[in-house]
Amino acid sequence: MKNKAKLVIIGAGIVGCSTAYHLAKLGWQDIVVIDRGPLFATGGSTSHAPGLVFQINYSKTMTLLAKYTVELYSQLQTAEGSAFYSVGGIEVAYTEARWQELKRKVGWAKSWGIEYAKLLTPEQAKEKVPLLDETEILGAFYVPTDGIAKAVIAAEALANFAIDSDAAKFYGDTQVLDIEVEQGQVKSVVTDKGNITTDKVLVCAGIWGPLIGEMVGEVIPLVPAQHQYVKTTPLPELAGETREVVHPIIRNQDKSTYFRQHADCYGVGSYDHEPLLVDPKDILSHKEAPIMPSLMQFTEEHFQAAWQSTIELLPSLAETELPYKINGMMSFTPDGFPVIGESSKVKGFWVAEAVWVTHGGGVGKVVAELLTTGIPSLDLHECDINRFPQVTQSREYIWESAAQQYRDVYDIIHPQAQPKTQYRQLRLSPFYPRLQELGAVFFTSAGWERPQWFESNAKLLEKYSIPQREGWSAQNWSPIQGAEHLATREGVALYDLTPFTKLKVTGEKALEYLQYLCANKINSTVGKVTYTSMLDANGGIMCDLTITCLGKEQFWVITGGAVGGHDLAWMKLHLPQDHSVNIADVSSSYCCLGLWGPLAPKVLSAVTDADVSQEGFFTARQIYLGSIPALAVRVSYVGELGWEIYVPTESGLKLWDLLWSAGQSYGIIAAGGGAFESLRLEKGYLLWGADIHTECDPYEAGLGFAVKPNKGEFIGRDALLQRKEYQSRKLCYLTLDDPKVVVMGKEPVLSGEKILGYVTSADYGYSLGRCFIYAYLPLSYAAPGTTVEIEYFGDRYLATVKELEN
Repeated sequence: MKNKAKLVIIGAGIVGCSTAYHLAKLGWQDIVVIDRGPLFATGGSTSHAPGLVFQINYSKTMTLLAKYTVELYSQLQTAEGSAFYSVGGIEVAYTEARWQELKRKVGWAKSWGIEYAKLLTPEQAKEKVPLLDETEILGAFYVPTDGIAKAVIAAEALANFAIDSDAAKFYGDTQVLDIEVEQGQVKSVVTDKGNITTDKVLVCAGIWGPLIGEMVGEVIPLVPAQHQYVKTTPLPELAGETREVVHPIIRNQDKSTYFRQHADCYGVGSYDHEPLLVDPKDILSHKEAPIMPSLMQFTEEHFQAAWQSTIELLPSLAETELPYKINGMMSFTPDGFPVIGESSKVKGFWVAEAVWVTHGGGVGKVVAELLTTGIPSLDLHECDINRFPQVTQSREYIWESAAQQYRDVYDIIHPQAQPKTQYRQLRLSPFYPRLQELGAVFFTSAGWERPQWFESNAKLLEKYSIPQREGWSAQNWSPIQGAEHLATREGVALYDLTPFTKLKVTGEKALEYLQYLCANKINSTVGKVTYTSMLDANGGIMCDLTITCLGKEQFWVITGGAVGGHDLAWMKLHLPQDHSVNIADVSSSYCCLGLWGPLAPKVLSAVTDADVSQEGFFTARQIYLGSIPALAVRVSYVGELGWEIYVPTESGLKLWDLLWSAGQSYGIIAAGGGAFESLRLEKGYLLWGADIHTECDPYEAGLGFAVKPNKGEFIGRDALLQRKEYQSRKLCYLTLDDPKVVVMGKEPVLSGEKILGYVTSADYGYSLGRCFIYAYLPLSYAAPGTTVEIEYFGDRYLATVKELEN
């Protein structure tokens, strides 16, 4: 075995082999791939996966990873046969709710560029799968390019390319014992066959991933879960059939089951049982396992309900026996997404974990891109390894949340649905007791409890007439949100902004460092605030934040609570090696209140001796509020007068009471995240991860005012200027013509049958009296007054491009 490598990939399943293949395509050499099992049926999840590839997902990223995977697998084969059978995929609806969900999926397919997806009548579904009892369903959703992946064949074919290209050496039956780290940098991989010196390790170990993470002190938040799969004896209806698969694959998500043909037999998979989690430490080795390590004894008692629903939908299976029955392990994370990226704790320690066969080809591609250039071809924030705050990294939290993901995997999940877990109240602002007293309805984000609206504001509905909603948009919503929105516009409101991520950047080169990271010119005058993007090398928006100059070598960086780990990791990645710049995450040390509305200056003036009446936008001052030292930052995400007020956390409750008391004569209210969202949409303020991300650049997003290309070199500058030269689309602001309709985001935007884009964000504009939408549109459709259509649950609604008025 080689004792030195440019990169060591741990795991020769589908993800490890796919990454090696794509690195070979990019010209890499000197890669070593090792696996504890034999090549290429290594004994992990790849080895037993039934191979169903359903591409459509509510996540654009996951859908496009699957789409590419289908394209890749379709080109692969070995002496054992093809790696993919494009037989199509059918999802059936037992309930009216599921039927409506399938209409939404047709919309996603259009939004994400999956062609020819459509709805089927029960009779049309039966034509494609004759075994189906069409009287049991209301209809079906059909994607002709879905199909069956032969995962082991795909892995071997991908590995063979890397081997034949002299890019990689593969070693099976090789166990990783340790990873040596010196001064925060990977130095070598210790195996039972010897040491491999390397400064880069990529963990693709699947269900064993957490054990590898422990070797370097990195939490890889996944849990192996047992998943049941059976195969029948031959069916008379398929007598003589020798082809691998002809029928489309099927999902019956109302019953948590799926199905595929195996020549003259059928396979049935079931999520219809309580989660059966396994500690990675308890997974047997190949030498110990009766068949393979990722298989466990089939538990008959967990399959009864699934079998009953199976024979309802596919009656022919009732007469068969089940000679093949397994509980096969697969990986689940706390939020259902993969874990991808470089550790922020150990340089050179890379992870591509919790990836199913459905996305294996695509994940290998983007990970190879990350390793080569640092720029993936897709926005990966949903999969980012740094997205999990420390309070969500305990074993208890990971296991409980992963178990819930298993329960929910086929459920209809509303965009505003809250996690069904006992692990709430992990992060509470000092204002929490007061928020409770006001009847806050809490949503959770990054472990924080955040008020969405306040029941105490129900009385505002006597003053403001808020249109009622029906159906999907009415779920997890209250008209009180609209009343809080209007009250903020007319008076004054307090918003708990404590979940903001607060970073202090200090050092002699702090300004130089920030200028290099940021597209805007950072104002180095004390008390000045700069709004800016940080770009990747391709000119895509990596971070979106504000920077306040507190002193000659001291800056205050504010970004979103949910993206704080992502942004901090990006900033740390680019720190000077000479230690001339330091970053401290002080998020827990300071709380924050947004005091906003036209009456906000009157309230603030009542509690301070400082003259705040002439404060300019994007300025900051250190002042006292009563006896509380505070940083008052004159910015507003809701588009009204006001401040973000930062004080030490221990003074938070006193601050609330002070402002609340002073605000009583001005009709002050507490307002929540629902109003916060609709207010920012009305004013044209963008949300990173939805309206802007790495696939967008500042010019097409309308943020060119915050780019200063002449200030000097910064990351992404040259690429951004090139993109500006060839700009083809623009982020547009639209309103629905029908004031009664509210869409939720991710819906396709069309002109006739031409798909123009998709809705990045949407909400009802209570000041405007209609739904407000953001979408990137081709320049030929971006002029104000242009009419397009939004497809929502299969219906189309007219929308008009507007000139945004602030």
